[in-house]
Amino acid sequence: MKYRWAIPLAVILLLTGLLGCVQKQEEMVLVVGTSADFPPFEYKDPNTGEIVGFDIELIKLIAQRLGYDRVEIKDMDFDSLIPALDAGQIDVAIAGITITEKRKQEVDFSIPYWSADQAVVIRKGSGITINDIKDLYGLTIGVQTGTTGAIFVEENVGQNATIKEYPTYVEALQALITGQIDAIVVDTPVAQRFTQQYDVEIVHVFQTGEQYGIAVKKGNTELLNKINQALQEIMNSNEWNQLIEKYFGSSS
Repeated sequence: MKYRWAIPLAVILLLTGLLGCVQKQEEMVLVVGTSADFPPFEYKDPNTGEIVGFDIELIKLIAQRLGYDRVEIKDMDFDSLIPALDAGQIDVAIAGITITEKRKQEVDFSIPYWSADQAVVIRKGSGITINDIKDLYGLTIGVQTGTTGAIFVEENVGQNATIKEYPTYVEALQALITGQIDAIVVDTPVAQRFTQQYDVEIVHVFQTGEQYGIAVKKGNTELLNKINQALQEIMNSNEWNQLIEKYFGSSS
């Protein structure tokens, strides 16, 4: 009797094992790290709480071209993105990340996909005038920890001003609106979005010539090459113009 049951049981176990393998292989997931406080690149939809934005749609288009079944978005503080890549917690990071020589020592970057400078944003009616870097002296300036805006202010203003770092630009903006700080220094595309939504204005732009890239773990050349190919194809397609039109109102 026990031999009659042994064969069917073995078949069942074999099929169960094969089914488990198929289920594990059938879904390819790209785990993406971002910092959802950087509109219009990444932010939370106020109605749904979903993380949306230019970068989010871009990485989903890339994932689709690379054959991934879905994209998993992980929201974290900006200065946690590179450590998360290094630890293997995420596959890629996209968050308006400026390509710098220091960061290139820690991660690998895709080809650039966006250019930006640093803008000084103040409350409307505050009477602050900025014409050069020395006009920031004596002010209380808000920046986001780990960003090129923070680096720019630290290197060019230093102890000549009070610099307050915030985990997110949302917190820095709130501090500006409530009068806790005099100004924030932030990338130009984000500054422009803030002026459309809040009672603030851009008073000066410092030409820093920054470029954004998608970051992958150092040495992950296979994934980087695939991302570069897909990114270049998208930038050469009408999908790129449609993305720009959707989030910036112009395809030029």
